[in-house]
Amino acid sequence: MRKQKRVLAISDISCFGKCSLTVALPVISSAGLECTVLPNVLLSAHTGIGGFTFRDLTSEMRKIMDHWESIGLGFDTIYTGFLGNREQIDVSLDAIRRFRNDETMIFVDPAMADDGRLYPVFGPDFPACMRRLCSEADVIKPNVTEACLMLGEECDPGPHSEEFVERLLSGLSGFCPGKIILTGVRREDGRMGAAAADREAGITKYFLHETVPGSYCGTGDIFSSAAVGAMTRGIPFFESAEIAVGFTYGSIRRTYLAGTDPLYGADFEEEIPDFIARLGK
Repeated sequence: MRKQKRVLAISDISCFGKCSLTVALPVISSAGLECTVLPNVLLSAHTGIGGFTFRDLTSEMRKIMDHWESIGLGFDTIYTGFLGNREQIDVSLDAIRRFRNDETMIFVDPAMADDGRLYPVFGPDFPACMRRLCSEADVIKPNVTEACLMLGEECDPGPHSEEFVERLLSGLSGFCPGKIILTGVRREDGRMGAAAADREAGITKYFLHETVPGSYCGTGDIFSSAAVGAMTRGIPFFESAEIAVGFTYGSIRRTYLAGTDPLYGADFEEEIPDFIARLGK
């Protein structure tokens, strides 16, 4: 029997709304992995729902890491998601310095923007700060908006040509030496999905599906958690990206057919059995 692997997920806790750590914990755990969490913000609901309460936990993060370091904790994967301010980027870099070993995978989801604009909690200098974190990653997973902001490109709502996607991937590889999954790619035939690139191998693959009407909160977290789960289990990069696309699409489609309010997040829970089957567990 093989030893269980451990993932560190650094992100916020939204008490209501399916995103961040409330997605990472069940999805990564369903992959047969231990999911340790380093919460950075406590919110009553995710930031798309008006009137939310907000408690910054930055001051606690290094105290938590100090304790972990004292007991010799280690991680097979370090996964960063939503970070509430620039200092939390520095804390995440510190976590990588403390807990990375030769076998640790660093997965960065630069969760800071969508639909052509930054989330309102961030200032215009935040994308440049996020580039520093991405430069330490083995895998990054920006959406098209986040990629454009980090590269100083004009945000393009799509459809996206292969030339445009390739330009983004080339620019991202300039500061991220690892692998890249670009999400939110929209094609002229109406399909959407992700472009996964192994720049060292010179290979890019597209994983696309039909577009489901509406905009669904938390789908980036569903995708990243599924990709982290698959890759940490040792599933190859492109296959992991395809699994994450399938799981995310299935969750969105299920939400649409059920008539769930997309503002509250996608109904990923009932797609978990399919995700487990895709992992070959």
